Amino acid sequence: MQTAQEFAQNKAAAAVGLKAAVRILEKWRASGEQGEAILRVSHSTYARARRGDLAAIKLDSDQLARISYVLNIHAALRVVFDNPDNLYGFVNMVNHNPYFNGRTPMAIMGTGDFAALYETYKRIDSLRGGQW
Repeated sequence: MQTAQEFAQNKAAAAVGLKAAVRILEKWRASGEQGEAILRVSHSTYARARRGDLAAIKLDSDQLARISYVLNIHAALRVVFDNPDNLYGFVNMVNHNPYFNGRTPMAIMGTGDFAALYETYKRIDSLRGGQW
Protein backbone atom coordinates (compact mmCIF):
# COMPACT_ATOMS: atom_id res chain seq x y z
CA MET A 1 0.00 0.00 0.00
CA GLN A 2 1.30 3.43 -0.94
CA THR A 3 1.62 6.06 1.75
CA ALA A 4 0.24 9.55 1.18
CA GLN A 5 3.79 10.87 0.85
CA GLU A 6 4.72 8.20 -1.75
CA PHE A 7 1.53 8.93 -3.68
CA ALA A 8 2.30 12.67 -3.69
CA GLN A 9 5.88 12.02 -4.83
CA ASN A 10 4.71 9.70 -7.62
CA LYS A 11 2.09 12.22 -8.76
CA ALA A 12 4.70 15.00 -8.77
CA ALA A 13 7.15 12.83 -10.72
CA ALA A 14 4.44 12.00 -13.27
CA ALA A 15 3.65 15.70 -13.71
CA VAL A 16 7.33 16.54 -14.22
CA GLY A 17 7.63 13.70 -16.75
CA LEU A 18 4.59 14.94 -18.65
CA LYS A 19 5.95 18.47 -18.76
CA ALA A 20 9.33 17.22 -20.04
CA ALA A 21 7.70 14.98 -22.67
CA VAL A 22 5.55 17.86 -23.95
CA ARG A 23 8.61 20.12 -24.22
CA ILE A 24 10.47 17.42 -26.15
CA LEU A 25 7.49 16.94 -28.48
CA GLU A 26 7.43 20.69 -29.10
CA LYS A 27 11.15 20.64 -29.96
CA TRP A 28 10.43 17.73 -32.30
CA ARG A 29 7.84 20.00 -33.94
CA ALA A 30 4.97 17.62 -33.22
CA SER A 31 1.57 19.12 -33.84
CA GLY A 32 -0.78 19.35 -30.88
CA GLU A 33 -2.79 16.48 -32.33
CA GLN A 34 0.32 14.33 -32.70
CA GLY A 35 1.48 15.12 -29.16
CA GLU A 36 -1.95 14.33 -27.75
CA ALA A 37 -2.06 11.03 -29.68
CA ILE A 38 1.49 10.01 -28.74
CA LEU A 39 0.85 10.64 -25.03
CA ARG A 40 -2.85 9.61 -25.22
CA VAL A 41 -3.96 12.70 -23.34
CA SER A 42 -6.86 15.05 -23.95
CA HIS A 43 -6.46 18.38 -25.66
CA SER A 44 -7.03 20.19 -22.34
CA THR A 45 -4.44 18.07 -20.49
CA TYR A 46 -1.88 18.67 -23.25
CA ALA A 47 -2.59 22.41 -23.19
CA ARG A 48 -2.27 22.52 -19.39
CA ALA A 49 1.02 20.64 -19.57
CA ARG A 50 2.31 23.14 -22.15
CA ARG A 51 1.45 25.96 -19.72
CA GLY A 52 2.99 24.12 -16.77
CA ASP A 53 -0.37 23.92 -14.98
CA LEU A 54 0.03 20.36 -13.70
CA ALA A 55 -1.68 20.46 -10.30
CA ALA A 56 -4.81 18.49 -11.17
CA ILE A 57 -3.44 16.17 -13.86
CA LYS A 58 -4.03 12.44 -13.31
CA LEU A 59 -2.20 9.94 -15.49
CA ASP A 60 -2.77 6.21 -15.91
CA SER A 61 -0.09 3.56 -16.42
CA ASP A 62 -0.45 3.63 -20.23
CA GLN A 63 0.13 7.39 -20.28
CA LEU A 64 3.12 7.03 -17.96
CA ALA A 65 4.61 4.38 -20.25
CA ARG A 66 4.15 6.67 -23.26
CA ILE A 67 5.88 9.51 -21.41
CA SER A 68 8.71 7.13 -20.59
CA TYR A 69 9.11 6.15 -24.25
CA VAL A 70 9.29 9.81 -25.36
CA LEU A 71 11.90 10.53 -22.67
CA ASN A 72 13.90 7.44 -23.61
CA ILE A 73 13.78 8.20 -27.34
CA HIS A 74 15.10 11.66 -26.54
CA ALA A 75 17.85 10.17 -24.33
CA ALA A 76 18.89 7.77 -27.12
CA LEU A 77 19.00 10.60 -29.66
CA ARG A 78 21.15 12.65 -27.26
CA VAL A 79 23.69 9.81 -27.20
CA VAL A 80 23.70 9.46 -30.99
CA PHE A 81 23.64 13.16 -31.98
CA ASP A 82 25.34 16.21 -30.53
CA ASN A 83 24.04 18.48 -33.28
CA PRO A 84 20.70 20.06 -32.20
CA ASP A 85 19.40 19.96 -35.79
CA ASN A 86 19.74 16.17 -35.81
CA LEU A 87 18.81 15.70 -32.17
CA TYR A 88 15.48 17.44 -32.60
CA GLY A 89 15.02 16.98 -36.35
CA PHE A 90 15.67 13.25 -36.67
CA VAL A 91 12.09 12.25 -35.85
CA ASN A 92 10.86 14.32 -38.83
CA MET A 93 13.39 12.96 -41.30
CA VAL A 94 12.26 10.39 -43.87
CA ASN A 95 13.73 7.04 -42.92
CA HIS A 96 14.13 4.21 -45.42
CA ASN A 97 15.23 1.56 -42.93
CA PRO A 98 12.99 -1.44 -42.34
CA TYR A 99 9.86 -0.64 -40.35
CA PHE A 100 9.95 3.05 -41.31
CA ASN A 101 9.83 2.30 -45.06
CA GLY A 102 10.09 5.92 -46.20
CA ARG A 103 8.04 7.36 -43.34
CA THR A 104 9.23 9.63 -40.58
CA PRO A 105 9.38 8.40 -36.98
CA MET A 106 6.98 11.24 -36.09
CA ALA A 107 4.42 10.08 -38.64
CA ILE A 108 4.53 6.61 -37.14
CA MET A 109 4.42 7.73 -33.50
CA GLY A 110 1.80 10.36 -34.29
CA THR A 111 -0.78 7.69 -35.03
CA GLY A 112 -1.06 7.22 -31.28
CA ASP A 113 -0.65 3.45 -31.54
CA PHE A 114 1.25 2.17 -28.50
CA ALA A 115 2.99 -0.56 -30.51
CA ALA A 116 4.16 2.05 -33.05
CA LEU A 117 5.64 4.15 -30.24
CA TYR A 118 7.39 1.10 -28.81
CA GLU A 119 8.74 -0.03 -32.21
CA THR A 120 9.98 3.47 -32.97
CA TYR A 121 11.73 3.60 -29.59
CA LYS A 122 13.30 0.16 -30.13
CA ARG A 123 14.74 1.16 -33.50
CA ILE A 124 16.01 4.56 -32.40
CA ASP A 125 17.49 3.06 -29.23
CA SER A 126 19.40 0.54 -31.35
CA LEU A 127 21.19 3.43 -33.11
CA ARG A 128 23.28 4.07 -30.02
CA GLY A 129 24.83 0.62 -30.50
CA GLY A 130 25.50 -0.25 -26.90
CA GLN A 131 26.96 3.12 -25.98
CA TRP A 132 25.45 3.00 -22.48
